[in-house]
Amino acid sequence: MYGATTLKPMSPKLAKVAELARKDPQLRLRALAHVIDEAALAHAFHRLRKDAAVGVDGITKERYDENAAENIRSLHERMKTQRYRHQPIRRVYIPKANGKKRPLGISCIEDKIVQSALTEVLTAIYEPVFMDCSYGFRPGRNAHEAIAALYTAASSGGAAWVLEADIEAFFDSIQRDLLMDMLRERIDDDSLLRIVGKCLHVGVIDGDEYSDPDSGTAQGSVLSPMLGNVYLHHVLDEWFKREVQPRLHGKATLVRYADDFAISFANREDAERVLQVLPRRFERYGLRLNPDKTRLVPFRRPRGGTGSDDPGTFTFLGFTWFWARGKKGQWGIRVVTREGRMRSAIAAISEWCRRYRHHPVREQHIGLKRRLQGHFNYFAVDGNSERVWTLRYRATRLWHKWLTRRSQRSRMTWTRFQVLLEAMPLPKPRMKNLLWSKAT
Repeated sequence: MYGATTLKPMSPKLAKVAELARKDPQLRLRALAHVIDEAALAHAFHRLRKDAAVGVDGITKERYDENAAENIRSLHERMKTQRYRHQPIRRVYIPKANGKKRPLGISCIEDKIVQSALTEVLTAIYEPVFMDCSYGFRPGRNAHEAIAALYTAASSGGAAWVLEADIEAFFDSIQRDLLMDMLRERIDDDSLLRIVGKCLHVGVIDGDEYSDPDSGTAQGSVLSPMLGNVYLHHVLDEWFKREVQPRLHGKATLVRYADDFAISFANREDAERVLQVLPRRFERYGLRLNPDKTRLVPFRRPRGGTGSDDPGTFTFLGFTWFWARGKKGQWGIRVVTREGRMRSAIAAISEWCRRYRHHPVREQHIGLKRRLQGHFNYFAVDGNSERVWTLRYRATRLWHKWLTRRSQRSRMTWTRFQVLLEAMPLPKPRMKNLLWSKAT
C-alpha cells in the first residue's frame, strides 16, 4: 500500500487521494487542486533546507520565514485565482567526473514551495501505478535496492547479457506536450495541470542571458524527478512490461533508477532485438540514447579459462560490475566504485581541503567527516572495501597536505598531524552486507 511506504504522515485530503488512486489504477482523479491548501504549502515550506540556494529574486528561506504566514497566504490566493507565475530559474553549473559541467536550475523559494506541494500530490497519484522496476525518487526505495535487484537477476543466471544504457540530456529532452498528455491520463483537473504547466514553461537566466526553452524540465527542480518518473513510466517501464517481455524467449529484467537503467537478458537474441528497437521507441518521445555509452555486454558466469565467452564489465549507479573469484575460488559478482567516480571524489576532497585550509581545524574536521561519511554510506558495500579505504587514506593525506600550507612559520609535521588525528579521527567505512542479504 502507498500509505505504508511514504514514511511520513499525510494530510487527510492527501490520504483520500492516495486511497482513491490505490483502489482504481485506471481512475482519472478530479478535484485535486484543493489539496494544495495553505497547510500543504506551509508543510512544503518547512521541508525546505535552511541553506536552500536562492533564486533570481535573492530571497532566502530565512527571509521568507520572517513573514511566512502572510507570504503563504498570498501564494495560496494567487494560485486559487490563477495569478501565480513561476519566476525564471537561475542556471548554475556543477563539475562532472568526465570534466564537463552539469547544468542545474535554481528556483526561487516560493516556486520551490509550489513544486514540493505538487510533488506530494503527484506521488499520491502515481505511487500505486509505478512499477517495481523503478527505484529512483520514490518513497521507501533507494539506489541500493536497485543494485540488489540487478544483482539478484545476474547471480541467478538471468543476465547472460546486460544492456547498459545512457539517455543523452534526459531532463532537457522531455517533450512537454507529451508529458502533459501522460498526466491527463491520470489527472482530470485543469487547475492542477495548469500549475504543473507553469512550473514547466519557465525562462532561464544564465549569467546575463535569458532564454525560454520549449522542451525539458530543469535539473535541480524539486518537481523534475517526479515528472521524469512519469515520463519514463510511460516511455520505458509500461512498454517493456506489456509489449516487450511477452515477445521474448527468455527471462529479462529491467531495473531503473530515475533516468539510469540497465536490462539483463538470459537470451542473446532477445537482447539484440531490444537494443535494435529501443532507440526507435525513445525517438518517438524526443529522447536519444548515447551510442557511445549504450551497449550490450556479455555477462554470463565464467566457465573457466579465457576466450570469447568470458564476461565483460559494465557500469550502473556509480559502480563497475564484473565477475571475480572469491577467497575460496568460487565465482561471484563484484561491484566496485567506478574509476571516474573515484577520481572525482578524490579531486573534490582535495579541492575542499584547499579551499577551507585557513578555516578552524575543528570546522575542517566536521566538513571532511561529513563528506567521507556520505561517500561511505553509499559505496561501502561488500567487495568494495579496497576502494573506500583507499579514499579514506587519500583524504587523510590530502588533509595533511593542505594543513601544511596554512602557514610558512609553523608547518604541520606528520607527527603533529598524527596527534591531531587521534583527537579528531576521520570516520572508518563500515562495510554493508547489502547486495547478498537482499539478493537471497
